[in-house]
Amino acid sequence: MAERISPEVDELWERFHQAVNMTSRELLDWLGVEPDLDQGPGPAGRAPLGMAVVSILSKRRTDLTVEDLAVMQKVVDVVDEETSDTSREFLAEDERRRHRLMNVGHDPLRNEQYER
Repeated sequence: MAERISPEVDELWERFHQAVNMTSRELLDWLGVEPDLDQGPGPAGRAPLGMAVVSILSKRRTDLTVEDLAVMQKVVDVVDEETSDTSREFLAEDERRRHRLMNVGHDPLRNEQYER
């Protein structure tokens, strides 16, 4: 029997995948992480939120954890916050914002749907 997904999870899934417009490979390359190496003990590596996005991108909706849902909401919030009332040209020139967005899998220069 198929597991039922709530409408809220469906909506968050869609919003997350609209916000994240980089592939897991592109995000790993951006973060400078080798995907086949396990994270060792100690503090998290580069951009823990970005690494959580990579993990989520490899999952099916039915495999999401509560932690995954929190990460997905955080990513949607970051992308909304950083792109709200901001032109594409400004994002291209604002290196801090662009890097923050790319660290969570959103390349503001790629998004063809970005119409402000």
